[in-house]
Amino acid sequence: MSEAGRRVLVGRIVGLYGVQGWLKIESWTDPRTRIFDYRNWWLGAEGDAGRAVTGCVGRVQGKGLVAKMPGIEDRDQAESLVGLDIFVDRSALPLPGKDEYYWVDLEGLEVVTTEGVGLGRVSHLFATGANDVVVVKDGTRERLIPFVQGEFVRSVDISGGRMVVDWDPEF
Repeated sequence: MSEAGRRVLVGRIVGLYGVQGWLKIESWTDPRTRIFDYRNWWLGAEGDAGRAVTGCVGRVQGKGLVAKMPGIEDRDQAESLVGLDIFVDRSALPLPGKDEYYWVDLEGLEVVTTEGVGLGRVSHLFATGANDVVVVKDGTRERLIPFVQGEFVRSVDISGGRMVVDWDPEF
């Protein structure tokens, strides 16, 4: 899918707030309130972000976030949205800085060692306290490689679809 048509998961509707149609949301943006900077949201389940919503407003409420969507005026209408994921168009995200990447752009890259040994493709990434970790799968095996540029990750070529790592293929 071209970048123009790609959507990125940025949050989820997790509950109801009040009786006037407000929704509790979970945001995976950094900072978490950045989710409100995106004017166009797509609501749906993973892989099926089909309902466009424009003009949401939101705020911090206690320790969480709440959002109000146009056309949702009461708790009953809002209840039908609980559990849906919130996506934005990939093209709406700001350009990453030098040597910075969106995880979504790394997913699917071919991963090879500095010696040219294929390890598989990036399945997904996850954060740890120390660093992010790249999960590489080759159909039979899964490898967890620290995403530490220079030490383990030697190069990333998004347009070429390849990541080169300094990693023992047997590990």
